[in-house]
Amino acid sequence: MDRAQLPLNALRAFEAAARHLNFTRAAIELCVSQGAVSHQVASLERRLGMPLFRRLPRGLALTDEGQALVPVLADAFERIGSTLDRYADGRLREVLTVGVVGTFAVGWLLDRVDRFTREHPQIDLRIMTNNNRVDLAGEGLDLAIRFGDGAWHATHADLIMAAPLTPLCAPAVAERLTGPGALTGERLLRSYRPDEWIRWFDAAGAGCPPLRGMVFDSSTSMVAAAIAGRGVALAPVAMFEKELLAERLVRPFDIEVDCGAYWLTRMMSRQDTSAMRTFRDWIKGAAAHG
Repeated sequence: MDRAQLPLNALRAFEAAARHLNFTRAAIELCVSQGAVSHQVASLERRLGMPLFRRLPRGLALTDEGQALVPVLADAFERIGSTLDRYADGRLREVLTVGVVGTFAVGWLLDRVDRFTREHPQIDLRIMTNNNRVDLAGEGLDLAIRFGDGAWHATHADLIMAAPLTPLCAPAVAERLTGPGALTGERLLRSYRPDEWIRWFDAAGAGCPPLRGMVFDSSTSMVAAAIAGRGVALAPVAMFEKELLAERLVRPFDIEVDCGAYWLTRMMSRQDTSAMRTFRDWIKGAAAHG
């Protein structure tokens, strides 16, 4: 069928009538008469050479052909509406979907992201949190903020900020910690990266005790357990400044260990867009200035 000859009004009338299974309610939605909707649907049926509705004494029922057409039209109209919504003030709004490791989202980004949306209203920013296990292509992400060494296969990575790890615990626990060696008597909360405590004890010049107990896939949940007095977390102190200022959390030692950093990543095969460049410049600048 020639796209220039698509019966758009008739398709819209059919889609509305199919949702309501009633010509009158469809007419009210479309701000036309009931007769106009009925005429448009009948015109579409003649064009297709098949009935789309069965007319019943009290309403309508879709035929099998009508049932098959409804989801196609609903998806098409949704896509058209979403695209039109991206136009604002005479400019096309760009959708930017960013995956963010949850600790960084809660501990740093969410306190600053309003500044980005105010400065760049033409970008429709969508944030998807994760636990650092992310599939950029499979999840439809333009960018992803991740913790690690920056070396991910087929991925370009820009450094956002360093994130050295240090022990963090509740004030009552900190009172018992006379030195790094005292940690051997405490429950050491762990991430899914098994070498972090070993590397911290090496930096502290102390032997690492056997590691047992809970393992967390998020520093946010691990530190929440530490605040509740359930052990000592090893986490990036920069992500928990609010908790430290509120004295719900204590940093008992100054010793840090570098096990990774936060990076802004994209697939090398992904074309860099204006929105991606804008967000990259903004977040690197915001991180540099605190």
